[in-house]
Amino acid sequence: MDKRKLNRITAVFLTLVVLVVAWMLSGSFRRPTRVVLPQETESSGQFPGGEETANDALNVVAVAPNTVQSAIRTLERPARYRRTINTQRFWSGGSGTLETTVSVSAPWTRLDRTEADGRLRHTLTDGQTTYVWYNSETAVFSAPAGEISSDAEQAIPTYEEILELPAERIVSADYRVIGTDVSCIYVETDTDQNGYRLRYWVSVDSGLLVAAEKLLEEETVYRMWETAVDLSPAFSTEFTLPDGTVLGDE
Repeated sequence: MDKRKLNRITAVFLTLVVLVVAWMLSGSFRRPTRVVLPQETESSGQFPGGEETANDALNVVAVAPNTVQSAIRTLERPARYRRTINTQRFWSGGSGTLETTVSVSAPWTRLDRTEADGRLRHTLTDGQTTYVWYNSETAVFSAPAGEISSDAEQAIPTYEEILELPAERIVSADYRVIGTDVSCIYVETDTDQNGYRLRYWVSVDSGLLVAAEKLLEEETVYRMWETAVDLSPAFSTEFTLPDGTVLGDE
């Protein structure tokens, strides 16, 4: 091999070495991507529908039995949403579960639920008047809503009642994750004079009660949990009576 050809090979090799070293140095001095980890709050316990894990939501308001009422006051329910919930009741020797689709376009709330006798029950209420009909029938029953709230129509607890409790009645409160990714404020009350104890899981994202339990002397007698939610629903005839009367904004 002549000297000129050897010099060209050497020059190419040196050039490659310089390029590789330059690339390695540029990588060494590049600033790493900043990773911001959310504050975590440890939790324990389980609930149907998934495991509870350490909460990955930002702990904006510290939650403890003596501060949880302030945290709940920061929540606001959406004025428009659709979701599906299950309610389960237990009795000696058995239990029963009902699935309800809830559609809300404030002030109207619509419930569609299959009753134990197989009939599909439809309810529309604005807190003043309640309309009820079954299956695809055109006959509609109406009556003043009275003291029956939309939560009562859904057969779920009203979690705002937590705000009315004496602070000493709250024995446990923290942030928890229920299911796979629903960050919640968890609240547990002490045992009342009738032997009942309540547990609430309230979503910090939607402001909705997503799970609840009622226990009697450590035995579960009632359970509720959310199975699906849509916070930007497209409604069609949800707030229309069988005769075509439109009650809500669809």
